[in-house]
Amino acid sequence: MPELVVALDYPESEQAVAMAARLQGSCPWVKVGLELYTAAGPDILRRLKDMGFSVFLDLKFFDIPNTVRGAVRSSVCAGADMVNIHLLGGARMAQAAVQGLQEGCERKGLAAPPVLLGVTVLTSMAQQDLPAGLDLPLDSVVDVLARSGREWGLNGVVCSGYEVESIKKSCGTDYICLTPGIRPAAADDDQRRTMTPQQAARAGSDYLVVGRPVTGAADPAGAAYSIMESVRQA
Repeated sequence: MPELVVALDYPESEQAVAMAARLQGSCPWVKVGLELYTAAGPDILRRLKDMGFSVFLDLKFFDIPNTVRGAVRSSVCAGADMVNIHLLGGARMAQAAVQGLQEGCERKGLAAPPVLLGVTVLTSMAQQDLPAGLDLPLDSVVDVLARSGREWGLNGVVCSGYEVESIKKSCGTDYICLTPGIRPAAADDDQRRTMTPQQAARAGSDYLVVGRPVTGAADPAGAAYSIMESVRQA
């Protein structure tokens, strides 16, 4: 059964920590993205880890290989349990990220490395959002990037639920698929390729990232429990 990751998309650390306190015991993972990390820095990872959460650091590194190597190494040293890069950065960048992951583990004395994922195509994008002249269906772009990530040594990918089944077929069932854009019902927001928790679980997703449907609920812990109960029933 997939695990729930709640996105703490807040502009400051105290709001994120207050929400995390309400979620304790209801979900194993929280996500720290660009807005929160830019405001709070690596200290927010330590605070969330002290509260008992595993932390997905969602910064989508995309830069020259040496810079990404150092960024991934620093993420591991800061306590991230999962980190990601953009697969469009290519083979050398991805392999540098793998090296940075190993170096971070050596510095921290970790027996098991954090999970390293590659972003395929953002779930906020649809076919019409791809660059003009790229004459490939969106799902083909995702598949090429996913297979490349496996070849380059990553543990899995960030993808929509619509691509999970084909990725598992081409890359193996042990290749992790983390799925953002999870919505219990239709929502009017910036996501495009969305799925319900039940649909994503049936497709084979390993992690389900949910933000506003949980953090915007009157009872966030109850909303998290409800989502996972619907997955169990599925």
